[in-house]
Amino acid sequence: MKHVLDNPAWHALSSANQHLGAASEHSAYFLPDVSPFVALASATEAHLLDLHQRLPYHDRVAILVTTENPEITAPWKMISKVDGFQMVYEGPEKPLFDGPEPLQLTEAHIPEMLALTQLTNPGPFLPRTIDFGHYEGIFENDKLIAMAGQRLHPEGFAEISAVCTHPEHLGKGYARRLLLRQVNRIQEAGETPFLHAKADNERAIKIYESLGFRIRTEMFFYILMKA
Repeated sequence: MKHVLDNPAWHALSSANQHLGAASEHSAYFLPDVSPFVALASATEAHLLDLHQRLPYHDRVAILVTTENPEITAPWKMISKVDGFQMVYEGPEKPLFDGPEPLQLTEAHIPEMLALTQLTNPGPFLPRTIDFGHYEGIFENDKLIAMAGQRLHPEGFAEISAVCTHPEHLGKGYARRLLLRQVNRIQEAGETPFLHAKADNERAIKIYESLGFRIRTEMFFYILMKA
């Protein structure tokens, strides 16, 4: 039997995140202003076709998150494929952290959140990505310089996402503090933290490992558009 995290977007859209998207028996997707992530019950040609027929947009990319290697054929066009790792937290319970107190981010902060993620590229971030919840930020001179939040929420797990720091403020421990705060929050909810990292982002992977995350599996991100 496959692990729930082998298909995290599918299980998220079938449980805690279902209010942020739509699902059928074979495919699912998030609302287009929340996330470009899409999912399949299994990576088959039939389920890819079901997704193509149901997806309500055609002028933007859809990102399929999977541990499988499906063959992408018409009516889909594959733009690219990004290799990554899924990492699960196995560190100490409620790890300690210090540093400046973050602020809860709200809709009023969305323009700054979009600007910071466009600058640092931690992964797809859209105007309503904040609806996944629990976004916190660190400010200096009233300017957002670091943030982190949550994204996929399959039953029993919660993904830490959009961990980023302005290039002028790297090396100050802001990302570490924000990430460990999320670990604490997730553990207090009785769930297990996890995250994703690009396979070639060795610096980030080493940092995550130093904080108690361990690579669980390879994860592939297929960037697709309707042909």
